[in-house]
Amino acid sequence: MIVAIIIGCIALIIIAFIWGSYNSLVKTNERVNEAWSDITVQLKRRSDLIPNLVETVKGYAKHEKSAIDAVSEARAKMMGARSVKATADADKSFMGALSRIMAVSEAYPELKADKNFQQLSSELSDTEDKIQAARRFYNAGAKELNTKIKVFPINLFKGFGFKAREYYEVAESEKAKIQDAPEVKF
Repeated sequence: MIVAIIIGCIALIIIAFIWGSYNSLVKTNERVNEAWSDITVQLKRRSDLIPNLVETVKGYAKHEKSAIDAVSEARAKMMGARSVKATADADKSFMGALSRIMAVSEAYPELKADKNFQQLSSELSDTEDKIQAARRFYNAGAKELNTKIKVFPINLFKGFGFKAREYYEVAESEKAKIQDAPEVKF
């Protein structure tokens, strides 16, 4: 009788552990899904701002067609990205094209002074801050989920079928730039 009670208690502990572990993975997975959704919402918001910004720039800088076309192409690539890596790559090319548009604004003081351009630039800057925050939140969730899947004893259950998530990372070429600090001379 005592042996049956002990075996029953051990079985309950094992069931409680499995139940708790599985529920923890489900919650973490949903946090990662939410974080990814936040990134896509902010990327969509930024993509929605771009046509207005491009139209404003077109009004002042008619001969800067290559910069405008680059932004349009990068926006289309961004909207078509379906994976974390594809989105990160598209985001990188988008940011490069967008920096060309901002450089155009430097050459046209009347564009830089335009209230519509200033408002769009401000909204774009705010959106960039939100995208960075969403990336950090996503990467933290991905790290937590990936760790939970790999730790013992959950890894014995093959992570209950949950898959490791990719990190939203900076491209290798950008990592090299970050690691090589610029030399400052006075």
